[in-house]
Amino acid sequence: MKKRADDPHAKPKPSAYNKALGLLARREHSRKELRQKLDRSGYARDEASEALERLGTQHYQDDDRFAEALIRNRSGQGYGPMRLRAELKSHGLPDARIRSLLDAADIDWAQSAAAQLRRRYGAGGPVDPSERARRAQFLLRRGFAAATVRDVTHAEVDDAPDENP
Repeated sequence: MKKRADDPHAKPKPSAYNKALGLLARREHSRKELRQKLDRSGYARDEASEALERLGTQHYQDDDRFAEALIRNRSGQGYGPMRLRAELKSHGLPDARIRSLLDAADIDWAQSAAAQLRRRYGAGGPVDPSERARRAQFLLRRGFAAATVRDVTHAEVDDAPDENP
């Protein structure tokens, strides 16, 4: 049963600050993401802005910390830098900051791409060009750069044992 607004037993709506703090207690959020959630929850624009400013001043919300956690998480899941860049951009981070955070992450993207191929297709290399193209498309969809994909898919073929001794 839905509670009515004039119900004396209804819980009062928390402040925008408390709502955002509760969201941050569960996981890191970007400033843009918190703003959208507060807007959808019906908070006044001024109250939401003040809450976000206060959370930033107190270092409870930090876009750099959010981005570092997202990069660590998604790269661990096998996603490439192009995918991470797009996701961080959708969270409102500027391009220059995204570039510096990805550089600071110190991830070997070729090694990560090769690991994704092994996980998905096993240790053997592709036997024909169509299979190589299928594997390249897989890596491109995961967000790896075309140059990395080319290097990894060709290296996989070059490193495969020869069938004719």
